[in-house]
Amino acid sequence: MLPRSHGRRPEKRRWDGSRGRLTGGMWNWVHQLAEWAREDTPFAVVTVTECKGSTPAPPGAKLLVRADGTFHGTIGGGHLEQLVLQDARACLARGEARTFRYPLGAKLGQCCGGVVDVFVEPVNHGPQLYLFGAGHVGQALCRILEGTPFRVHLVDERAEWVQSPLVPAGVVRHEEAWDDFASRAVWDEQRTYVAVMTHRHDVDQDIIAFAIQKPARYIGLIGSDTKWARFRQRLDAKGVPARQVGRVQCPMGLPTGGKSPQEVAVSIAAGLLQLHHGLAQEAGAQPAPAPLLSSGE
Repeated sequence: MLPRSHGRRPEKRRWDGSRGRLTGGMWNWVHQLAEWAREDTPFAVVTVTECKGSTPAPPGAKLLVRADGTFHGTIGGGHLEQLVLQDARACLARGEARTFRYPLGAKLGQCCGGVVDVFVEPVNHGPQLYLFGAGHVGQALCRILEGTPFRVHLVDERAEWVQSPLVPAGVVRHEEAWDDFASRAVWDEQRTYVAVMTHRHDVDQDIIAFAIQKPARYIGLIGSDTKWARFRQRLDAKGVPARQVGRVQCPMGLPTGGKSPQEVAVSIAAGLLQLHHGLAQEAGAQPAPAPLLSSGE
């Protein structure tokens, strides 16, 4: 299936590198980029960085591409554009930036004879932490994660907590009920991390019951082994599948021995960063079997 163009297509234009001429119009890619960036949905920015010979688009031409194939802009159409869209979506899936070179010959079904270099850069592909609860630990976690790859969404209907000046400006604050936020949030099996630490155990349990049914890379619950045992018993009684229940990490974080809000937040942040950078095992995953020892060892 061919990718879908979203919105009005710009005029086609052709760049003649040997003469330095450009025909056709431009489009407001800055406006579209800003609109998509606000939506928190991952997309890739494709930029033509260099052209040699006759090519269908000039340096600076851009495409904005989403994972579902929706795109804005053009780099000249044809097989070249289809191949670029395919490569851009692959980069987006891996979350990596990359440069590509496309010789415009018979292989691409184009007879321009030139060469096009493009740079693909993913946007909004970083991890998102949905942090339910703006209490002491929640606020401390917001401060510790500032400057890391995580974008934090702090959810709490208590204005005096979620709007606290102790919460960094870069945190996205949601002064509303947890279910209002969760029902419209974007849930992604690679980008979404969930930390539950509200001021009420019944609300914690409701959030966990909702979150384990959604795509997410991490679902954590603050509390003791005893708290989680009670929650798990109630979930089991409701017939929730064990594979869903097993996704929950409780207690959260790495064992440091500290019990102050700041120390607990450090522990949780360390665990989140370990997982994001591939240094920790996914929750619910089975540990690798121990290697067999030979009789001589």
